[in-house]
Order: sequence, then C-alpha cells, then structure tokens
Amino acid sequence: MLEQANTIEPNQRQAAEFTRPLALTARQDLRGYLAHRGGRLLLFLLTGVSVLAVLLILFFVLREALPFLRQHSLREFLTQRGWYPEAQPAEFGALALMAGSLYVTAGSLILAVPIGLLAAVYLSDIAPFAVRQICKPVIELLAAIPSVAYGFFAVLVLAPWLHDRLGFDTGANALNASLILAIMALPTIISVAEDSLAAVGRELREASYGLGATRAETLGKVVIPAAHSGIIAGVILGMMRAIGETMVVWMASGNANQIPSPWWDFSQSIRTMTATIAGDMGETAKGSAHYHSLFAVGLLLLVFTLVLNLTSEYFLARAKRLAKGKRK
Repeated sequence: MLEQANTIEPNQRQAAEFTRPLALTARQDLRGYLAHRGGRLLLFLLTGVSVLAVLLILFFVLREALPFLRQHSLREFLTQRGWYPEAQPAEFGALALMAGSLYVTAGSLILAVPIGLLAAVYLSDIAPFAVRQICKPVIELLAAIPSVAYGFFAVLVLAPWLHDRLGFDTGANALNASLILAIMALPTIISVAEDSLAAVGRELREASYGLGATRAETLGKVVIPAAHSGIIAGVILGMMRAIGETMVVWMASGNANQIPSPWWDFSQSIRTMTATIAGDMGETAKGSAHYHSLFAVGLLLLVFTLVLNLTSEYFLARAKRLAKGKRK
C-alpha cells in the first residue's frame, strides 16, 4: 500500500487535494450564505431597475396623453386625416401619420427582407469561413452609424439623385426614407436570420444531401423552412427598427401630412408619427392640447412597438422550442 501511494503522480496528488475544507465553521457558512443571497439580490435589483424604467416611461406617456384622450374622441383621432393642431378649430387626426409610418416601414422591408435573407443564406451556408469572419462584422457595423449621418446622406446625396435622375417632384419622399431605413434594418435582419440558419444544424443538411438534393434544394426546401421562426423574428425586429426611427424620416420623408394618392406612389412626401413628435415637441406650449396630443401619438407608437415586440418574442420562443426538440 505504501509503494502504491508513492507511485501516485504529482498532478494526481494535487487534483485530490481540496483548497476548501469539507466542514465549514459557522462564520464561513454564514459568509457563504450572505454572499449567495447578496449576489441574487443584486442581480434582482439590476433587473428590476430596467423593468421599473420601462414602466415609469409608460406611466409618464400615459399620464400626459390622458388629458387629450378625455377631451377628444379616440375614434376621430384614429380615423381623421388632418393634423393641424394650431388651426382654428384644431384638427388632431392621426390617420395620415400612421399611414406615413406604415409606408416607410413597408417600403424598407420590401427592400431589406430579400437582401437580408439572401445575405444570411450566403454567410451561413455558402461563404468560406474566412469571408464570413470579415463580412459579418462589417455588416453589423452598419448598426453603429448614427442615424443623423444616414439622414444627411439621404438629404444631400440621395434626394438630389432621385429628383434629377428619376424625375420626381421632390427627392424628400417615402422612397428616399424607405431606402435609408432598409439599409439601417439590414444588420438586424441578417444577424438574426444567419443565427437561425446556423442553429438548424448539420444533421438536416446532411440528410438532405444524402437523399440526393442539391444545395439549392436543401436551402430552399429544408434549411430555410426549418429556420422560418427565427427569420420571421428577425424581420419583425427590423420592422421595429424602421417604425421607431426618427431622424432619418424627419430629414428624408418631406414631412407632408398626406396619404399618397395613388396608394402605391412612393414618390410623394409623407409624414410619420416619430417625425411629428420630434418636429412639434420643441415648439409646443406645455399643457396645451397640442402638447398632450403628441403624447397620444407617442402612446399609439408604443402600442405598435409592443405588439411587434410580443410577436417577435413568440417566434423566437417557437424557434428555441423547435431547436430543442431536434436536439432530442
């Protein structure tokens, strides 16, 4: 037995030793208990601060919007087109503002979703590893560019080009804002979609190849359908980026309070909810009907983003459940 003990290697002997005693003293036990509870309490407080901040913002917007909602009809607010808060009598119709937000959001998604999905497929299944390591960080850098820089590009470069080359009456229109918002939404769509495609795993791809499918058939009929929940979540997150953008639409959309006629004409100027809040808030007397109406518009925008956020969470949770089921 003594010879066997002497033959134990030094690293094995060191691994068998414990730096912490198995039997703790009362002080050590109390110290560990307090550290455990204190750490959990600290994390809970940090999480609670974020939740409390969101609730306080929601409470503040709702409190400032209630005077307007009490004095004016919600139905007229949502169905009337005219937004002339300084006129006599004043008109507070948010329909044209909602339509403007939906115009630039839909236009940006029409451009960004196909490009983003194709780029995500290329990065996940086609591009060499070295190319992917270079392209993905560069694409994600687009999200770090300030929105005011995009706005200046839209006003100084894109607007004159649309006016001179395409013959539009004005370069500040729905198409201009949609093009810039599409560029701004691309990093979100590409990143989330690429992660979802990569999470599908090699098993489905190899099974498809084993059955004789080509790469195009595997991507179109196996990989993309399997990752559809994550792709939809990425599209919704990109939509949230577009519908909540302020500076770009304020500088590039023309700020005309109208619904384009015909409806498909993106060459006309529009006005969005976010641009209205940013443009009017600084020149509005506090406590006036105009002031409270802007908070009503902000509350409407919060409802829009809340619905989109809940929808994206649903699709992300569904994608995670599918991924777990495939691992089992």
